Amino acid sequence: MVSPTATQINEAMIGFDRLYGLQVLECGAELARGRIEVRDELKQPAGLLHGGVLASIAESLASLATAIAVLPDGNAAMGLSNQTSFLRPITEGAVTATATRLHKGRTTWVWDVRFEDELGRLCALTRMTIAVRPLPAA
Repeated sequence: MVSPTATQINEAMIGFDRLYGLQVLECGAELARGRIEVRDELKQPAGLLHGGVLASIAESLASLATAIAVLPDGNAAMGLSNQTSFLRPITEGAVTATATRLHKGRTTWVWDVRFEDELGRLCALTRMTIAVRPLPAA
């Protein structure tokens, strides 16, 4: 099975990922990258990018990359655990997320996701665990 390109993924994107503006830059079984533009609608009352947006990006990139890899074997991928540490506030510009796979197991995959601002400064880190389960019967 041929994996979809980033362009194909972005064109097919629906739901919450489209709402907050996720743009997938690359997506493979070992690495996934994406970015968003910071908008007022994504900020919390103090003017900082809402942490839930970063947690959502981490879950989406790690789940998507895992799903593309395990789907040919009849499996699905879904978030199991998401732990995000916020290191530097983000108030404007763009944020780039890079998800790197740390563990590829039979039932779980573990990813580290680094978030950087436009100056390349580390702003947040996420440890994301993805559950791999058989696709439900049709």
